[in-house]
Amino acid sequence: MMELLAHDTGIWVAISFVLFLVVAFKLGRHSITGALDSRVEEVKSEIETAERLRVEAQELLAQYQRKQRDAEKESKDIIKKAKDQAKLIKKNAEIELEDVMARREVQLEERLRRAEEKAIADIQNHAAELAMSATKEMIVQTLDDKTNEKLNKESIAALSKNIAA
Repeated sequence: MMELLAHDTGIWVAISFVLFLVVAFKLGRHSITGALDSRVEEVKSEIETAERLRVEAQELLAQYQRKQRDAEKESKDIIKKAKDQAKLIKKNAEIELEDVMARREVQLEERLRRAEEKAIADIQNHAAELAMSATKEMIVQTLDDKTNEKLNKESIAALSKNIAA
């Protein structure tokens, strides 16, 4: 076997390679395992960071979804209140319109009543003027000079008594 070891270089290469591996494993094991351990720790840290960020993102998403639901609810409430207020304004406007129409109707009736009273008064005045005119005409036609003179004397006498008294 010595002879085989002395002449065969492939065995020496294999033995030296195995020795190299053993020495490299003994000396480099801590640095390689340390590097691998540190890489494993970095990966764990990144995974934990990613998990934490995922949880925070889910919390933010839930928070924004709540805010969106609240905003939608609030907008629906605002719309409902606006519709209710519009109905109230419409109702008040209708009531006010009815009041205004009733007042205008009363005013119109009052104007018509006054116009009717004025027309009646105008007709009565005109009738009185016509009656006076007709009476005057009748008196003028029926009075003669003697009657006229007698009436004048009686009027002067009545005035004299009233002035003296």
